[in-house]
This record gives sequence, C-alpha cells and structure tokens, in this order.
Amino acid sequence: MNTKLATLLSSAVIVALSACSEAPSTQSQATQAKSDTATKTTQQNPLLAEFTGPYGGVPAFDKMNLADLKPALEKAMAIKLAEIDAIVNNPQPANFQNTIVALEKSGSDLSRVFRYWGIWSSNKNSAEFREIQKEMVPKISAFNSSITGNEQLFARVKAVYESDELANLSSEEQRVTALTYNGFARNGATLEGEAKARYAAINQEVAGLQTQFANNVLADEENYVLYLNKEQLSGLSESLISNAANAAKGLGKEGQFAITNSRSSMDPFLTYSDERALREKVWKTYYSRANNGDEFDNNELIKKILTLRDERVALLGYDNYSQWRLEDRMAKNPENAMALMKKVWPAAIARVDEEVADMQAIADAEGADIKIAPWDYRYYAEKVRKAKYALDSDEVKQYLQLDKLREAMFYVAGRLFNFDFAAVPEGSVPVFHEDVKVWEVTDKTSGEHIGLWYLDPFGRKGKRSGAWATTYRSHTTFDGKKTVLSSNNSNFVKGSEGQPTLISWDDAETYFHEFGHALHFLSATVAYPTSHSGVRDYTEFQSQLLERWLTTDEVINNYLVHYKTGEPIPAELVAKIKKAATFNEGFKTTEYMASAIMDLLYHTTVPAKIEPQAFEKEQLTALGMPEEVVMRHRSTQFGHVFSSEGYATGYYGYMWAEVLTSDAAEAFSEAPGGFYDKDVSKKLVDHLFSIRNAMDPADAYRLFRGRDAKVEALMRDRGFPIK
Repeated sequence: MNTKLATLLSSAVIVALSACSEAPSTQSQATQAKSDTATKTTQQNPLLAEFTGPYGGVPAFDKMNLADLKPALEKAMAIKLAEIDAIVNNPQPANFQNTIVALEKSGSDLSRVFRYWGIWSSNKNSAEFREIQKEMVPKISAFNSSITGNEQLFARVKAVYESDELANLSSEEQRVTALTYNGFARNGATLEGEAKARYAAINQEVAGLQTQFANNVLADEENYVLYLNKEQLSGLSESLISNAANAAKGLGKEGQFAITNSRSSMDPFLTYSDERALREKVWKTYYSRANNGDEFDNNELIKKILTLRDERVALLGYDNYSQWRLEDRMAKNPENAMALMKKVWPAAIARVDEEVADMQAIADAEGADIKIAPWDYRYYAEKVRKAKYALDSDEVKQYLQLDKLREAMFYVAGRLFNFDFAAVPEGSVPVFHEDVKVWEVTDKTSGEHIGLWYLDPFGRKGKRSGAWATTYRSHTTFDGKKTVLSSNNSNFVKGSEGQPTLISWDDAETYFHEFGHALHFLSATVAYPTSHSGVRDYTEFQSQLLERWLTTDEVINNYLVHYKTGEPIPAELVAKIKKAATFNEGFKTTEYMASAIMDLLYHTTVPAKIEPQAFEKEQLTALGMPEEVVMRHRSTQFGHVFSSEGYATGYYGYMWAEVLTSDAAEAFSEAPGGFYDKDVSKKLVDHLFSIRNAMDPADAYRLFRGRDAKVEALMRDRGFPIK
C-alpha cells in the first residue's frame, strides 16, 4: 500500500487495512479483492451488505445494530482504499473510463454504511452513537484527506481533465470530469509537503469540532423542557393543548403539558400564549441554546472553527473562507452575495418598523403597558393579523391536516411530474421507527418504477430539529440503472391518539418545500453520482418553488378540509389568506437575512478579531437590526454554518434561490394554464429538476426562462417597494 497514504490514516483504519491483502495492481484484481472481502464481512455485518429485497433493494433498517457501525465503517474505508489503489496502479494511461468512471464506482460499500450513519446521526441520536461519532469523525476526515491528497490519483484525474479525450465526451461526462478535478484541486491536492499534511490535519480537527457543535445544540434541545399545568394554558387552542399533553406523556410526564425546546413547539406557544412571563422564558431558552456558559456552550468552538477554516484556505492562496467557498457557486464571490443582501435589507427592516408600530398600537389600546419585545412579536403579530385581515392562524390550522397535505403533494407531483404514489404494504420495506411510512413512486403513464419515498414526520427524543430531505440511493445509469430511495424528515408535534396532526401555514409551506427536494431526487435522469452534487445557492430553488403550489386553487379546494367536519376551507378564509400573503414579511425576511449576513461576515473577517457574542451584537447594531427581532439562528446554534460545511458562508443561498423562485413562479402565473400549464411544467422538469448538477445552473435556468432571473420578482413577492 502507498506509504504516503498510510501516514494520513488513523491507527484504527490502518489496523483494518492490515487485515487486507496487498493492494492489487489491476482493476479486475481490485474488484475481486473487494468482492471476496465484502462477501466475508457482510455475512456478519448487515451494514455492509448490498441492499436486498424489493424495489431494487432497500436498506436493512430492521437490522441496524450500533455495535456494527464502527467495524462497518473501518472495513468500508479499507475496501475503498483498495479501489483507489487499483486506479492509481492501473498500468494503462489515464482516461475517462479507467479513472473518472472508476472513481464514480468506488466507495459503494462506504456509501451504504453512511446511510445508516445518517439515520443514527439525525433520526435516532443517542449518547452511545455520539461516542462513536466523536471517535470516528476525525478518522473519516483523515480517510477523505488521504484520497484528496493522493498525488498519483490527482495526477490521473488531471491527465483526463487536460486530455484531448475530453472534447469527445458527453456534456455530462465533461462536467463530471471538471467537478472531480475541482474537488481535488480545491481541497488540497495541489499542496505539497508540510502544507498538505497541515491541510489534512485541519480537516480532522474541524470535523471533530463541528460534530461537537451539533451535539451541544442537540443536548440543549433535549435538556430544556417547560412543563405547564392547566392554569398556564391561557390562549392556547384545543389542538395545541392536546399536542402539549401528548408531548409530556411521551416524556413520562402524563397529566402535564410540555413545551419542548424546538421550533415546532416554541413558535406556536409564542404566537398564542397569553402568559407573557412564560413567553419570555420559552423565547430565552430557545434562543440561548448552546450559549449558557456550561459544558454545551459553543462560543469557543465557533472561534476555533473559524480560525481553522481561515488557516486552511490560506494554504490554497485565498484571502478568506468565503472567497474559497463561493468560487464555484452561482454567486461566485462574497461581494455578489452581500450585494443581493443589501438590495433587500433596507426594505426588510423598514417593514419591521411598520409591523412593530402596528403591534405597539394594539398593546397600548389593550392597556398592556409594555414595549414590544422579541417574545411579544409573534403574539402581537397574530393580533394584528386578526385586526387587519380578520385572519386567525389557529382557524386556518383546523384545515391543515398533515395527511391531507401529503395527498395534496402527491396530486401536485402527479400533475407536474406524472408521478403516482402508492403506499407499500406495511412490513414489506424495513423502517427504522414505527412512525416511518413508505410509498412507491411510479410513472402514471407507463407504470415504470421510479423509486420509494420514505416519510418520518414527527419529532421525538434523539431526532435533530428542523426539516430535511435526503436519499438512501440516487438515480444513476452509468453502472446499471439505480432507482431512487428518497426521504423527507420533519419534527411536527404528533396529534393525540385518534386525532389528526394539525400544522401551521408556515409548517405546511415547509412540508411542501422538503417534498420539492424529494421530487428533485426522484425526477433525476443523470448518469453519474457526481451529477447529484449540489450547488448550495441553487439547490434550494426547486424546493422553494414547490411551496407555490400550496396556494393553487386545486390544492385549496380539494385538500384543505376541516379536521372535524370535513368541510372545505371557506372561500372567504382563502381570500383572507391570499390578501395577507405578505403579512409579517418584515419579520420573516429580517430574521433570515440577519443570519445570512452574519454568516458572510463571520467568514470574511479575520478570526482573531471575533468574539462571537460581541461580534454578533456589534455587526447587527451596525446594520440597524431592529431590537424586536433576532437572527433566525443565533450564532451558537447556527448548525447550517458551524455543524458542517454544507452551508458555511452559503446561508445567503436561500435568498439567492428565492430570486430564481420568484422569477420562475411568474413564468407559471403568466402561462395560459397557470401553475399547471403543461408546457411550462415540462420545461421545469426537463431543465430545472431532471438534470440535477449535470449542467451549470445558470445555463439551465436560461433554458427554462429564456433569460437570467430578475430580483424585481422577489421584491414584488414580498410586497417591498422596487426602486
């Protein structure tokens, strides 16, 4: 085995490798070695086994055993390294097939293991898993660095990237080659000697710190619960009280009412509770996550993460982390990203001033003798909504049943994508929790199997907060057609036994949003795994766009029915919803943009100058941040940015994608068939969903719209003045 490779690996991985035979010298030998190793291992470790069963094979979620995780990871890494050595040692000159395609094929065992890792990390987290995670994350980082730092491997990739062969490849193959090359070049492959070793060491340290950051936030979410008695429920609706009772029962406090430290519990409580002191307590507890000066405090971790990220990109010649990260995004550089923020920011905070004035007027009229504070915003905004639009959010909620909304999403998928969803027989597909349900997705016309859709909708202990989408297998065709295994995950508060789960309008939009990600996965027609790599300021566009179908007449008239009477939502209530569409937009835009701007500032400022709490306060004050609003994600709980690098310095991407969303929505509203127009729908699927990242996103959008997106559509959507 390459000794330079071995020095970068952890001792545990090296031990695993020592059990394997010497790296084979040809691709066929490597394949046989992998097959022999995998066959022996998977007889004992189901996490390494090929997916088996119906629908092209499915994960063995019913056989998950945490004791199998660490050995499965170590063995899978060993197998991939043997595959990498086979590519490096291939005596034939590098070409697309023996280098790029070989890389695309490598690591399938490890990918399967990571599917289970993801379930333990996000859906079934525990103290036992966190111990394994703490040990293995730095080792996984070292493993990844050993591949991106493999000089002989990079030389072969570079040879293909610079070869005459490239001109004869398909457009997707050319892009996969370019993405592969850049993946190496932008991650330390061009470095030498001490710089390369330091780059790998930083990766390991950052990975461990990011994991600790996420676990600290999760600890505070689990450790803080407010239990109420019957005398403290004033203002809460019947359904909210029922949900709180159900949550308390699940936590072993039957007879009480639990407000958990999660957004799905905090948000409605702050909106409806008449108890101001309790609102303040819930607000402070939620927005103080990982900022309590205890063992779970994240302030020092933020400083360490920023310092290491900055040092790492300096090795590559960049001035700051943001400059490096955004180079291959649609924004291209932090200046362009910040310019978009600054176009919208003044209108957003001006709208907050108007909203606060409306709220203060109501508080004064009621004789409340208060000045609107952050924990009052949602409560008095709801009163303004009722006064201005005669719209009661809780009344709307009675028509938003989780199951009916799921049916509505299926309807939209059928009209736009020609997909049909059918529940699979219970027990025919393994799941990791009894709440998880599965549907088969087929083409409505041909009956062709497209994939499966898993849904894990409810919050519970050990499940990370928020909502997200993922895949257990992505569509590819380069090595035999693989169908999609997609998943949506949420944290809705489950309705009481025998009662439907009712959610807010904002939660309904989030439900549609995450389903948009699933449709993006399911509609793929690309050949290679790398074509599924995301461009962060683009991948949110497709999911944001799907939110628009929640307000189409077809959905409103057929799926928004009262949970008790079954009566459709009244037309006058729908009219109020549409009239109030831009209500509270100042709050929503400002809390988001404050987080996005701070993200950019954190990653364009010299880390030595940053003390997170002081920096957050100073920068937001300089921006003119209204005192009644805080960042949607305060610094110490900003998992998008500090628990991984997926959205680091890229949180602005939601706004960037929203520009595309608003502009694309106008394409539908201008079409003869509206949001179900067949021609525009086909262009949507063909150019914006099915190709994933097999084409430059800017070029793909031009094919759909005939031009670049315009920011004016976003301003119109939010009811902001256009200058």
